[in-house]
Amino acid sequence: MAEKGISRVSVRIVLSGEPQYSNAKVYAMEKMAALASHSILVISDSDVRVTPAYLRNVVYPMLNEGVGMVTCLYRGIPTGGIWSLLEALGMSIEMSSGVLVADLLEGMKFALGPTMVICRDVLEGWGGFPALAEHLDDDFVMGAMTYAAGKKVVLSHHVIEHVVLNRTAWPSVLHQLRWMMSSRFSRPRGHIGTGLTFAMPFGLLGLVAGWVSGNWPAGLALLAFAYANRVVQALVVGWGVARDKRSVLYCWLYPLRDLEGFFLWCASFFGSEIVWRGERYRLISGGRIVRKEIQPASGS
Repeated sequence: MAEKGISRVSVRIVLSGEPQYSNAKVYAMEKMAALASHSILVISDSDVRVTPAYLRNVVYPMLNEGVGMVTCLYRGIPTGGIWSLLEALGMSIEMSSGVLVADLLEGMKFALGPTMVICRDVLEGWGGFPALAEHLDDDFVMGAMTYAAGKKVVLSHHVIEHVVLNRTAWPSVLHQLRWMMSSRFSRPRGHIGTGLTFAMPFGLLGLVAGWVSGNWPAGLALLAFAYANRVVQALVVGWGVARDKRSVLYCWLYPLRDLEGFFLWCASFFGSEIVWRGERYRLISGGRIVRKEIQPASGS
């Protein structure tokens, strides 16, 4: 900031030490919040990019009566390679679609981790950061508890950029699978319903049914419809909402991402262990996590 000539901005670096919570990020946020001097807290991930108007836009809805929290959508920014691109398309299109549908049907009852704006008194009113200590999806729980406290959770019109750092297959798959598994344990009914939101698996099923029944034209028509449906979704949501140019440029590729999402959803029902920030955890009911102790090697 000094290089940019913004000397009036006071910045402090907080060393949180060894985390006392299962969720180390929540522990660090608690330490930082204790040193914050204002009543509105803005929580943002480290892998996002924002514009100069970011703070003004995301904080503005907090001026409205009854609003306790603000969150916003994000578009994925790939950093190279097909896997980074597919994950980024999933953020801009699949994730945004799900959030918009939820907001339309019942309003926002959760928040999105890349940006969470919350009043300090609202946060402390439902237990503060200690209430999130054992949760992997702290963003979802923070929004849910704010809503349960009688405050509105607002989805801002401001869209930020989320940089996808996973360039190869395995890190990308593990990252997205962790999201899926967290959803399975936090909101099991909704997670089961997620399987119905994928189009390409049904298109392929229609193709197989057409082949078995000897009606190839019908099977191909069903597959073509599923493909076209995902392309339209990429254009309408990816560009129309998230303003992601890559969603237009690679709209033809999004059906593949839809198919990948389905396989990740299927895989999320197997196992309960995840690796997060270099640590191994076990997911339990309610989306809570228990850190697994590393067994010392024999003779050590």
